[in-house]
Amino acid sequence: MQTKPEETGRDREQQVPKDGGSVLGSLKKCVFVLGSALLCLVAARNTITWHVQGLWKASDSFWQHQWGLVYDLFGEDEHLLGTLGTLLVPSLVFWLVNGFLLVVDMTGQPAALLRYKIQEEKNVPVDPVKLWKTVKLVLFNQFIVTGLVIFLTAPTLFHWRGMPCGRELPWFHWVLVELIVFVLVEEVMFYYSHRLLHQPAMYKRIHKKHHEWTAPIGIVAVYAHPVEHILSNVLPVAAGPILMGSHVATVWLWFCLALTTTSISHSGYHFPLLPSPEAHDFHHAKFNQCYGVMGVLDRLHGTDEQFRRNKAYERHIMLLGLTPLSWSVPDKPKVSKEILSCRKMSCHESPCHQTPCQSPGVLTCGQAEDKNGKTN
Repeated sequence: MQTKPEETGRDREQQVPKDGGSVLGSLKKCVFVLGSALLCLVAARNTITWHVQGLWKASDSFWQHQWGLVYDLFGEDEHLLGTLGTLLVPSLVFWLVNGFLLVVDMTGQPAALLRYKIQEEKNVPVDPVKLWKTVKLVLFNQFIVTGLVIFLTAPTLFHWRGMPCGRELPWFHWVLVELIVFVLVEEVMFYYSHRLLHQPAMYKRIHKKHHEWTAPIGIVAVYAHPVEHILSNVLPVAAGPILMGSHVATVWLWFCLALTTTSISHSGYHFPLLPSPEAHDFHHAKFNQCYGVMGVLDRLHGTDEQFRRNKAYERHIMLLGLTPLSWSVPDKPKVSKEILSCRKMSCHESPCHQTPCQSPGVLTCGQAEDKNGKTN
């Protein structure tokens, strides 16, 4: 009676969860999560509403006052608020966030932050020639490409959609609703535009530039061919506010949040208390995985199967402590060339699990040396 060969580590690694990639499995999980959240929200809505209203009333006058100062700074010129303000405010936030990241990338200081790098041996320090090339294109995309799009289209869009630029801010509850819509619209538009850019013809001519960085840094978020910048960076983010006819202050808030989160996704660091960048970093390393922002459409279309078989998927959580996830959830140790050669030689004659290498001084398929030179 034959016994079933013991499952190898490689076989285990290649297994996919039972419902992995299936639309039905993903929909079931979506319904369960959303249904549970809705039940909790309904059960606690009075308490939540009471606390939120109290918080908003306490801060309403503060934010209204700050917006009044900005409104006066632009001379109550709503055209300037909708154009120049929409260009400058998100750009300023982008460079404040990435200025900090660039200091770490270029100097390696503070050294304690380097332990949070995802691809530990890449960009330490970053290549200054490659960095300068990236900075120039990022500035071109931000202030020339995006600037032209805003100044040519914003006045018409604000008038057509009735997007207010006035002194009065929208209600807090309505801003939350709008932000949820913005996130969903961006997820759909970015996922499909991103997959389109990975089609061979589009990738070779346009998207390949963005993937010059297989280990990205923060400013790579806007490092792209101008066509890609409009198609995949600007449109998915701008579509939500256009759809909702949002106040210009909400537009600024959303653009700042979107630029900050995409900078974190490209940063190459998995810092504590920040959204996980593991999925998009994996996309830059592997090219054909994790096209979306939140991962919902990746799950529905099965474009994250390789990611979910990787240790990076276990690290794809918000880090709540100070111990790097690369330490607590390390990658599997790499097999040396000598061991691979041994396996190839021995497995050429017979399966590794039946007849391993027996040559003196040569490790068998299941053996390896530890750091002290002892054979395990």
